[in-house]
Amino acid sequence: MNKIVSKEYFSANVVKLEVEAPLIARSRKAGHFVIVKIGKNGERIPLTIAGADLEKGTITLVIQAVGGSSRKICALNVGDEITDLAGPLGQATHIGKPGTVVCAGGGVGVAPLMPIVEAFHKAGNRVIVVLAARTKELVILEEQMRVNSDEVIIMTDDGSLGAKGLVTDGVESIIKREKVDLCVTIGPAIMMKFVSALTKKYNIPTVASLNTIMVDGTGMCGACRVTVGGKTKFVCVDGPEFDAHQVDFDEMLVRLGAYKDIEKK
Repeated sequence: MNKIVSKEYFSANVVKLEVEAPLIARSRKAGHFVIVKIGKNGERIPLTIAGADLEKGTITLVIQAVGGSSRKICALNVGDEITDLAGPLGQATHIGKPGTVVCAGGGVGVAPLMPIVEAFHKAGNRVIVVLAARTKELVILEEQMRVNSDEVIIMTDDGSLGAKGLVTDGVESIIKREKVDLCVTIGPAIMMKFVSALTKKYNIPTVASLNTIMVDGTGMCGACRVTVGGKTKFVCVDGPEFDAHQVDFDEMLVRLGAYKDIEKK
C-alpha cells in the first residue's frame, strides 16, 4: 500500500496527490510513469510521475477526474492508500543540450511536462514553455513552470488568461522570433498532432509523449500500440515519447475512441 501524504486541487476536476513510494522516487527520471490501481478489482491506470521528493520518499501524481476509476483516485484523501502502484515504467526522456527547447503542454498534459522542463533547464538549455487551456481556471502549474524555465507563454481559448488562441499560435510566435532547436509536446492527442504538423513545416525536431489506452504497462497486452515511422511500437515499453513527425496520429485517435460508448455507460 502507498499512503497519500498530501492532496491539492488544481481545479474542480484536477487533483495533485503526493504518494509514499520511496523506491520509485529514488529511481524515477523525467518521462517515467506508473500504473495505479484502486481496490482489489480496480482498473489499471497509467499516470506520469510529475515529480519526486527523495528525502520524503514520495512521488507526485496529477489526475483529471474523467471516468469512474479516475474519480475514485481523485476522491482519495490524505491518509488513504493506493492499492497498487507499479513503476517507474517506460523510457526516460533523453535530456541533452540542443539549445533552445520549446515545451508545449495542454490541459493535464502540463503535469508530465513539468519534470521534463526542469531537466532541460538544469542541463543548461534555454527553455520556453507554452501552456494552453480552454479557460484560465484550467491552467495549472504556471508558477512552478516559471521557476524552471526562461519564459512562460499562456494561451487560452477564450482569452481569459494570457493570449487568446491555441497552443500552436503560441509555439509559432516563438518560432517566428528566434531559432528553436527542439520542441516537446504533451497533451490531448489532437493537440500534439497539430503541434507536430506545425513544427514539421519549420523542420524542427519534435518529441511527443503519447497517452494511448494502456492495460498492463509492460508490453504484454498490446492495447497501447501505435504506428511510428511505419512500424508498430508499444507506448508502455518503447515510449511514451516518440519522434512526433513519425507518429500516425490519425490511427492513434481512432484507437483512443475505441471504448467511448463503453466509457459513457
